[in-house]
Amino acid sequence: MTGITNSRTGSCHCGAVRFEVSLSDGFKSVRRCNCSYCRMRGSVVAMTALDGIKILQGKDVLTSYRFNTGTAQHFFCSRCGIHTHHQRRSDPSRHAVNVACLDGVSPFDFPEVPVTDGINHPNDTGTLPRLAGTLRFESPSER
Repeated sequence: MTGITNSRTGSCHCGAVRFEVSLSDGFKSVRRCNCSYCRMRGSVVAMTALDGIKILQGKDVLTSYRFNTGTAQHFFCSRCGIHTHHQRRSDPSRHAVNVACLDGVSPFDFPEVPVTDGINHPNDTGTLPRLAGTLRFESPSER
């Protein structure tokens, strides 16, 4: 794996898939997307290089899904159905890792998560990536 800057381990829900990831920018790159697939899946992701994820166990139970242009490849456990990571459409040289699969991390650890505009994807519009909004989480004690 390139540039171990923030090495983490993780797994799917049932534990059949275990992996190690080197997050390129730590958690500075967390985001969501509003495209049809990401909106339904609802995961918060962090970025890594294409070779920044190493499957330690369960490669045989990982399956993938592609839609629309077929560029992005979304990986999930064929037993429990949890999305672990995907190869990005906007930058196929990178993976996005589901932070909820990382040991000791929750998507609710991030009070604000930028939401990218995947409905108007830059590869479709020829424009620069844009922000669709911000997802905010506040605990009851913060109200």
